[in-house]
Amino acid sequence: MTSDTQGKQATPPKSFKLSKPFLEKYKDAIPPFGFNGLGEIVYRRTYSRLKDDGEREQWWETVERVVNGTFNMQKRWIDSNDLHWDAAQSQLSAQNMYDRIYKMKFLPPGRGLWAMGSPLTEDRKMFAALNNCAFVSTETMWDGNPALPFTFMMDAAMLGVGVGFDTKGSAVANHKSLTVFTPSNANTKNYVIPDSREGWVNSVGRLLDSYLLKNNSVVTFDYTQIRPAGRPIKGFGGLSSGPDPLEQLHEHIRDVLDRNAGKPLTTTSIVDIMNMIGKCVVSGNVRRTAEIAFGDPTDEEYVDLKNYEVNPHRAEYGWTSNNSVFANIGMDYHDVVKRIVANGEPGFSWLQNAQQYSRMIDPPDFKDYRAKGGNPCLEQTLESMELCCLVETFPTNHEDIADYLETLKYAFLYAKTVTLGTTHWPESNAVMLRNRRIGTSMSGIAQFISRRGKLIFLFCDDHGFKLTLLKGLDDLKTWCEAGYQQIQSIDKELSEWLCVPQSIKTTTIKPSGTVSLLAGATPGMHYPESRYCIRRVRISKHSELIEPLTEIGYTVEQDVVEANSVVVEIPIDHGEGVRDLTQVSMWEQLSLAAFLQRYWSDNQVSSTITFDPKTESSHIEHALHYFQYQLKGISFLPRLPLGAYAQMPFEAISEEKYEELISKLKTLPEPSVPKPPRHPPSRNSKHKRPNVDLRNYKIKDKTDPEMELFCDSTSCVVVETGENYNNSNKTKQ
Repeated sequence: MTSDTQGKQATPPKSFKLSKPFLEKYKDAIPPFGFNGLGEIVYRRTYSRLKDDGEREQWWETVERVVNGTFNMQKRWIDSNDLHWDAAQSQLSAQNMYDRIYKMKFLPPGRGLWAMGSPLTEDRKMFAALNNCAFVSTETMWDGNPALPFTFMMDAAMLGVGVGFDTKGSAVANHKSLTVFTPSNANTKNYVIPDSREGWVNSVGRLLDSYLLKNNSVVTFDYTQIRPAGRPIKGFGGLSSGPDPLEQLHEHIRDVLDRNAGKPLTTTSIVDIMNMIGKCVVSGNVRRTAEIAFGDPTDEEYVDLKNYEVNPHRAEYGWTSNNSVFANIGMDYHDVVKRIVANGEPGFSWLQNAQQYSRMIDPPDFKDYRAKGGNPCLEQTLESMELCCLVETFPTNHEDIADYLETLKYAFLYAKTVTLGTTHWPESNAVMLRNRRIGTSMSGIAQFISRRGKLIFLFCDDHGFKLTLLKGLDDLKTWCEAGYQQIQSIDKELSEWLCVPQSIKTTTIKPSGTVSLLAGATPGMHYPESRYCIRRVRISKHSELIEPLTEIGYTVEQDVVEANSVVVEIPIDHGEGVRDLTQVSMWEQLSLAAFLQRYWSDNQVSSTITFDPKTESSHIEHALHYFQYQLKGISFLPRLPLGAYAQMPFEAISEEKYEELISKLKTLPEPSVPKPPRHPPSRNSKHKRPNVDLRNYKIKDKTDPEMELFCDSTSCVVVETGENYNNSNKTKQ
């Protein structure tokens, strides 16, 4: 070191920013939000964060924040490892990523839209906020830290991460004769709970340790440091619930373990404690959670957990998880299927297939031999304490396959970048940094098949004229196979540049939810309940959107459940030729899931198969015998009449009713500045399309949107009392 540099601090590296001239052309463009304004409403309610000036982000600014955050993560990694950063190439790459997110050719998961580039990742380096879901096994809980699976569940759930768990800790306890202890009343320990997520989690860990570790004393709690109910929570948004949900959780855990004292920990006790944690989180400021339990299909205790005639005490909290079984290939499905016909549970996870195979078309590679389970929506195979990183693409928003393959470059670049961040769980980091697991997903699959299945043309050869029907599945197969190979090539290139391992798995089909609404796409592989429908969305009574939505002609009315909310009714057309679920048999849905597991997903395909209980329930057992060799996981849901109640979130309507509603909507004038094209209307559509533009309305609600949760799907979410979902959500209250 030379004398004139001694003692001087190194200049901190400059952060990455998209160029201002590039961003200018997007400022006045109209974003291509989908579904007649629904996409924009969901965006403004859920992902548009507050800026320093007190106004909410516009779409171009949200995309700017996300892209800048993504490339800053890359740059920090490159700089910290003394690797080469090409500023010009990075700017060009970032601009391409920006354009494809802006036009919704791909989107980060909801948590990425909400957190990437925000103070959570830029300042607090809380990269767990970018991951969607996780899994934790109880199998090794007796190796020295028996509370860990439960505290991980609570910590992750409070961060908005959905968690899967198994019940194997009970079998280990029985095999090794490990019993639950009664805490000693001597030297009672009092714990003053800090007013933080960590404080809540630590209190649960201390309570569990007092029962699960030998020679521990009774632990008592002081709740006075926890802020009262109704106080705002910084960082993740929302309002404090006060200490009541935590006090109730402590009481419930004591009751469970007191009943189990002197005996090995039971399957029921494991699931009870996990479910009670979920209920506490739901009752607290997070308001939603996602859990899935995995158990042994031959364990009657487990498969009866949601039989509330057998377990009436569980009705209070049993709804907080979907329950599945680790199915064995060749097993007898008869008894489990009887329960499915009754209430849609349990689902099935063929862990053997997940451990042995990537895509099911390829030979066994045993890449995932250490896998232990999956996430709540079962689109990702996971090891214990591993989190999943997702990104979503929309094939229907592309001109051709070349355009889609180009999008995959930038979608995978986003997801690979997320794997550079670490969590505050050392056990998770050890797995995630090794696996770099990614789930690149597709949505709008039902629309893709329908739109591309209509093209008929004539051509001539030596044998005369032929009439050819280009089936949507043929195109989908081509796009899946070419896309998968493209991703493998991109992964190799990016991994070499970043000097990290290639990803153990790279593709998935996630169930989707709010993110697909932004893009005007059907969720994942699922078909809609009806081609035409009314979607109802809750927004704050103080929202700046109420005035323009009323002016356009949407029905806006007081929420009958939540006094501080209103409900907006939006007529939706899912597109020309898109069939509804009543027209898609159980066998066809299963075949589509197997098709995607074969040609696209090397992780898993999240699919809830809807069946007619009268005509198809007797087929389920036979179907499982066929598809157990083709799938890694599946769940079923009986298609029941929706019934009618005030402000249903989804209401099927006729084409005539849709035309009546859409005719009442006013079309706003088009801006005069250059803009990217909107989504084209459905081919041969005879309906007018309202031009919804909500960019220029100033906000009244000066609070950030609440933290986005899990994989933004209602299919694996349990919610606080007061919210209702349609029958695609098996865990509704």
